[in-house]
Amino acid sequence: MKKSIARFICFGIAITGCTYFLGNMSNATSKSNVNAGICSIISYCINNEANVSVQKNQLSAKDKSFATNEAVLKDEVIGGYTNLGIANVEGSLNIRKEPSTTAELVGKLPADAGCEIISTVDGWYEITSGKVTGWVSAEFLLTGEAAKAKAKLVMKNVAKVTTPTLYVREQPTKEAPIVSMVANGEELEVIATQDGWAQVVLDADKGWLSLDYAQISQQLPRASTIAELQYGTGVSNVRVSLVQFALQYVGNRYVWGGTNLKKGIDCSGFTMRVYEHFGISLPHYSVAQAGYGTRIKASQAKPGDLFFYGSGKSISHVGIYMGNGQLVHASSPTSGIKISSVNYRTPICVIRLIND
Repeated sequence: MKKSIARFICFGIAITGCTYFLGNMSNATSKSNVNAGICSIISYCINNEANVSVQKNQLSAKDKSFATNEAVLKDEVIGGYTNLGIANVEGSLNIRKEPSTTAELVGKLPADAGCEIISTVDGWYEITSGKVTGWVSAEFLLTGEAAKAKAKLVMKNVAKVTTPTLYVREQPTKEAPIVSMVANGEELEVIATQDGWAQVVLDADKGWLSLDYAQISQQLPRASTIAELQYGTGVSNVRVSLVQFALQYVGNRYVWGGTNLKKGIDCSGFTMRVYEHFGISLPHYSVAQAGYGTRIKASQAKPGDLFFYGSGKSISHVGIYMGNGQLVHASSPTSGIKISSVNYRTPICVIRLIND
């Protein structure tokens, strides 16, 4: 309809222009000149209509762009989440399979960890974080502006390894001694950067890695999966029970020199208390613990065996193997008791204390 009106206006202008030319001719003008004048006016109108159409389309595109930007601002992404929730607890928040306190436990959301809120039902939020999807009590989850404000305070810089194996060194140079080796995909907290290097936290140790082989991003802590152990050849009920006992403390605090599973504990204190619960005594020192039991290959490890880590051959950290390539350990003051891959750094040795 609008195009028809535009053509009608142009046609009127053309007729008016034609009348003007004919009425003001003092001398006989060739028919071709009149025709040329009319054609020129009509051409102007048609082109002008086209320009109006183009401008209209351009404005339409701008409107669409503005609408898109407005939507992005409305759905602000923080730490990878658009509908952000943050665990407001001291230890960790249980994630359950259904919205009930009696439902199966499927994961743990550590203090200040982030999650995506999917839905809400009767005082429960359905959330997803890391590899875990489940339900948490709304009572212990910050949302909306409170969650955004908290995120700004607790967000951390994390370096993700992008090469099969990356050396972590004592100083930010390729000639410096190697502290440890980190596997592809592992994420380490960054505490400083310098000339293409990042200083990272490795449990109670620190080291430098090259940013040629790692990417830094801002992240919130994520949920940990409570992996169900697979009973197989040589895996006894004692081993499974030991690991399940250890898992209930995931998310609790790390305190250097601590020995309390609930109030604060360090790596060797954690293994000492867990094994103590099953009648096995260990000293509160990772180096000394490595002298107990039988040394085995990592490929022979069963749930409940101990993995030791450190710099070179110097042991400074210990954790409990839980099966499926995973380790539960008291990592550091910033991450507490957590689950990691057994190859999150290179193990120095593996010790077996349970003979079954």
